[in-house]
Amino acid sequence: MENNIEVLLVEDSRTQALKFKLMLESHGYHVRVAQNGLEAMNMLLNSQTSIVISDWIMPEMDGSELCRAIRKHDFGNYLYIILLTAKDSKNDIIEGLEAGADDYLTKPVDDAELIARLTTAERVIRLEASLKQRNKEIALLSITDPLTQVFNRGYLNENLPKAFKRAVRYHQRLTIMIGDIDHFKRINDRFGHQVGDQVLQSFVTLINDSLRKDLDWMARYGGEEFIIVLPETDLKGGMAAAERFRTSVRDLGTRVGDQDIRITVSFGVAALDPEIDQSWMTTDDLIRAADQCLYQAKDRGRNQCVGTTL
Repeated sequence: MENNIEVLLVEDSRTQALKFKLMLESHGYHVRVAQNGLEAMNMLLNSQTSIVISDWIMPEMDGSELCRAIRKHDFGNYLYIILLTAKDSKNDIIEGLEAGADDYLTKPVDDAELIARLTTAERVIRLEASLKQRNKEIALLSITDPLTQVFNRGYLNENLPKAFKRAVRYHQRLTIMIGDIDHFKRINDRFGHQVGDQVLQSFVTLINDSLRKDLDWMARYGGEEFIIVLPETDLKGGMAAAERFRTSVRDLGTRVGDQDIRITVSFGVAALDPEIDQSWMTTDDLIRAADQCLYQAKDRGRNQCVGTTL
């Protein structure tokens, strides 16, 4: 029986370590062995361990010290710690639990009892992982536009200033563009808001799939307005990207019934010049510049890209 749970056994007695290892492996656990707390900490830094079973009395770093060291470090997942000890006074037990142990067993350890405690440990680990995943999903929902699934205005307001400050501080290139679907109200008025939503989703998917992964990002700025952030990009690169997006959108069709709805988009592009002193600028200056360029693009007939450097 294999359960894919990795256990780190910390035991300075080779005989005891081998006994526990064979017993645990017979129940399907993947077991690694460390002879003291220091060795255990080094192994934990390079493993996917879920459960630590540690003797209390050990050289170098004893079990309670190991518990404290583990709890001070973020391993990315919860480590369930079981202390094995010949100490059975109430004060000793309290000391171990206060050090960070989740459970303890008094030596000599009964194999069946240890497996029962490990079953409890697995349940706690699964619950913790489920809670962590749920919290990640909630956090993602809080920064995601529910219709288009790109970032929302809240994420933009928090993270664009960070990108701006980083670019100014380290004299890096940064370009943003504001894209606005031309005459989008006509689509809603003629076909209805559900069709309008489909058009928005198609538009966003096309643009978002063209961005550089883990570098560029896109956020919904208003109804049919979106801001695209391009780090490490100058105006020339930003304008080239905007033109690519514009022509792709122009050729994009959203099929609704027997009709193929086509749209165009106007882009206003603003780039920071790392050679110019920008210490006086703010994120609002960058957005304002892109917005002014967008206004010019629309004033010139729409379906155009206009850019500027700050």
